Amino acid sequence: MTSEASGGKFDLIAIGRACIDLNATEYNRPMEETMTFTKYVGGSPANIAIGSAKLGLRAGFVGKIADDQHGRFIRGYMERAGIDVSGLTVDTEGHKTGLAFTEIKSPDECSILMYRDDVADLYLRPDEVDEDYIRRAGMLVVSGTALAQSPSREAVLAAVQAAKKHGVKIVFELDYRPYTWKTPEETAVYYSLVAEQAHIVIGTRDEYDIMENAVGGANEVTTANLFKHAPEIVVIKHGVEGSYAYTREGGTFRAHAYRTQVLKTFGAGDSYASAFLYALIRGKDLETALRYGSASASIVVSRHSSSDAMPAVEEIEALIAGQPVPHA
Repeated sequence: MTSEASGGKFDLIAIGRACIDLNATEYNRPMEETMTFTKYVGGSPANIAIGSAKLGLRAGFVGKIADDQHGRFIRGYMERAGIDVSGLTVDTEGHKTGLAFTEIKSPDECSILMYRDDVADLYLRPDEVDEDYIRRAGMLVVSGTALAQSPSREAVLAAVQAAKKHGVKIVFELDYRPYTWKTPEETAVYYSLVAEQAHIVIGTRDEYDIMENAVGGANEVTTANLFKHAPEIVVIKHGVEGSYAYTREGGTFRAHAYRTQVLKTFGAGDSYASAFLYALIRGKDLETALRYGSASASIVVSRHSSSDAMPAVEEIEALIAGQPVPHA
């Protein structure tokens, strides 16, 4: 039995979606003409947990997987990655594993075809979230997609309340996926509800616009509103223009994107979050944490998968050292 399973502490626990990615093995062609795909574990919180474990953090996971071949693949992969899966629940009501087929037509033209109807991860119930398990985490990482539907929505809110009760830092990774939500107003309500309780909020500029139910929002307005509540750090990503971190005390930090040979566009956000949080947990300053996140994202978009592609610490530090003046 691991120290985690026997009651030890975790650096972080992620909650939410764990599914299957089927990435096109054949590049530079539309999905209609793609005949072969490679299977990986997918889902933003699962990827963040995997990336964190690969960096050497003690990671746990709370979620619900289907009682099928894909569910067993997910559990086995996460166990081999070093993630504690005692918070994983197996669905007994016939719900299936979510699937994501990816299309890689060019580095700039990628798409994802999602099968998310009646998927097991959205049926995680509040009573399946163990308060004692959450208590053992330094950070709870919440993904926005898990808020899209009940009972997963209430399960996440229960985890957030448990984290607040026990002094666990709450990280909200916005992870907006339009196909899981009914209306923009609904999204804005639940995103704002969790963001205002989180200590760290991470997302793209577009995702913050979704949370605010607005178009063309300004970072200064977003941070001013969030700093009226619990957030201490707000990270806003601007793609190739780099990312910014804002602190409640008024600090502003920036990291540029790193040059890389881009293969596909997906997976960057999850790798960014895992490396950014790793750096903070290891006591590095905020500007360095931004660099770790940016470098990790650059590495993952140059590789075929998201979960398998998560880099080691040495790879991240080598990229940073090799580009002392990062490319904007």
